[in-house]
Amino acid sequence: MKWIEAKVVIDYSLYQDMDIAISLVSDIYYDLGLNGVTVESPEYEPDIDWAPDAVEMPEHYSVMGYFSKNEQLAENRRSLESALSRINEKNGIITRLIYSDVDEEDWAESWKKFFYPRRISDRFVIKPTWQAYKAAPEEEVLEIDPGMAFGTGTHPTTRLCIQLMELYFKPGDSFLDVGTGSGILMIAADRLGAARMTGTDKDPDAVAIAMENLAQNAIAPDKYRVLTGNLNAKVSARFDIIAANILAEVILPFIREIPALLSPNGIFICSGIIGDKRQWIADELAKQHLTIYEVRTEEDWVAFAAGLKKTPRGV
Repeated sequence: MKWIEAKVVIDYSLYQDMDIAISLVSDIYYDLGLNGVTVESPEYEPDIDWAPDAVEMPEHYSVMGYFSKNEQLAENRRSLESALSRINEKNGIITRLIYSDVDEEDWAESWKKFFYPRRISDRFVIKPTWQAYKAAPEEEVLEIDPGMAFGTGTHPTTRLCIQLMELYFKPGDSFLDVGTGSGILMIAADRLGAARMTGTDKDPDAVAIAMENLAQNAIAPDKYRVLTGNLNAKVSARFDIIAANILAEVILPFIREIPALLSPNGIFICSGIIGDKRQWIADELAKQHLTIYEVRTEEDWVAFAAGLKKTPRGV
């Protein structure tokens, strides 16, 4: 499949709150129906050795999205350009837009230059399938090949989500992953002792990639299912743990469905929330009579753990 990479380079010298700028640009891609974006940062430094074949660190902050090269491309480009003009006028964010053609195979290969083993908690290390990594005795390795799906697991939102899963997961729990992407949270749930897992994603390519990653991590196929559909499509059972590592705009309406999907003592974990939208989520959780048990932050990202009871089950 042919793709167009739309790379939005943000002028850092003129806009100092880069987390908000990245969030605003990412929201534009979401509004256009993209499942995820790639963020390049000149300041990021890995905490595990940089891959030997890695490219140099980027010089600028940029946000990249990928449009299918189809009949909707021209309209998507016009919409993207108009939205960037609006955030320039409203927020003073100066951007430069670069388009380039990308084959799916080339896109997948480009991931390999930036994706390297990363420790995301005391227990878990996320590793590309194509790299070797010698785990310490206390570490568990989650192997991922993201392909065209969103989610290498190295972003702060995913780390926060998995850390909360580690805190609240009990062996034998059932697990629902809303917007599963590459399947990284389902793989972590398996390692934490999940008895039954369901993942949903509106992108059929992401569903196929998640299935491949689950198989790569030797998870029994009768233990999980991955469904194509909008968020909780085709899901009617209750779950002990529900995770949604998406954007705040997607999580907000989904919260209304949580009371019908969460077991009485269950835990709802949501991440992917930029700091200035934290109150949106907190207010909607309260509106749906969900008690916030914990809030964690990293950089300007926020994750919540909440439930139907006044106090969480023992942790």
